[in-house]
Amino acid sequence: MDWSSNGNLAIALYNTLYIWNYIEDRAWMLFHVENALDYISSVAWIEDGYVVAVGISSGIIQLWDTVGEKLLRTMIGHIGRIPSLSWNAYILSSGSQTGYIHHHDVRIPSQYIYSISAHDKEVCGLTWSPNGQYLASGGNDNQLHIWSSINQNIPTYTTSDHSSAVKAIKWCPWKHNVLATGGGIDDEIIRIWNINIRTCIKSIETNSQICDLLWIENHHELVSAHGEPSNNLIVWKYPNLRKLTELKGHRSRVLSLAISPEGSTLASAAADETVRLWEGFEVSKDKKRRNAVTIYNADIFSMSIR
Repeated sequence: MDWSSNGNLAIALYNTLYIWNYIEDRAWMLFHVENALDYISSVAWIEDGYVVAVGISSGIIQLWDTVGEKLLRTMIGHIGRIPSLSWNAYILSSGSQTGYIHHHDVRIPSQYIYSISAHDKEVCGLTWSPNGQYLASGGNDNQLHIWSSINQNIPTYTTSDHSSAVKAIKWCPWKHNVLATGGGIDDEIIRIWNINIRTCIKSIETNSQICDLLWIENHHELVSAHGEPSNNLIVWKYPNLRKLTELKGHRSRVLSLAISPEGSTLASAAADETVRLWEGFEVSKDKKRRNAVTIYNADIFSMSIR
């Protein structure tokens, strides 16, 4: 799941990609993967919000024009599923099941640029920093790597502090040298890193598998999405990581988080096949948070597709 800059929420459900515009409250099916045995394993919007990159379990990447609802390009090269995608302007980086990261420049006909052997196992987390200077990758090998955009032959920093897969990785939008990471079922720890000094500056035990993280810039907060045993969301105050509230309602592992363009609405997608919308993150005129967080449910099976 990913939310575009112009308000479209892309939701992958097995082999089908749905688009929902929350401003117009309109949803439609963009496409099915042709091979019924394949499924969509990752989605990521380009910055302008009109083209979405889709990673597929067969190892291909498709670029879709969501205005004309047409396939623009199919890119090959990976072996196995593509669990992670991230854009840096017109450079699309993709993480593979085999541990490789490929880089593509979508402005040129032969878009493939180069590859790096990043991890010993699947690259389950991948994200460019907001200023485009660093790429962070996390793997099922419990490793976190930081790659410089200047020289990506070897990582500028590597850590194995997490004792489980590092899928949850997010750069701070207002402090571009700060990175948040979360560990899987055998780790359950959120760690905050200062990349300039290559040090973990804060950590906290969550007592639950961490599947995704998301920064809330309006209030300088961090949201964590969890699997077993809690299957909930937790809102933390940055920088002390004080727990503010728990958001409950999902019946199984919360797989993905996304924030609306203006930062007021949080979306969470879970293995219970629902997307939930959480309001209360906007900034009011007096710059104070609303007293209540309102829960909205949207079953992606019952969306009006037209």
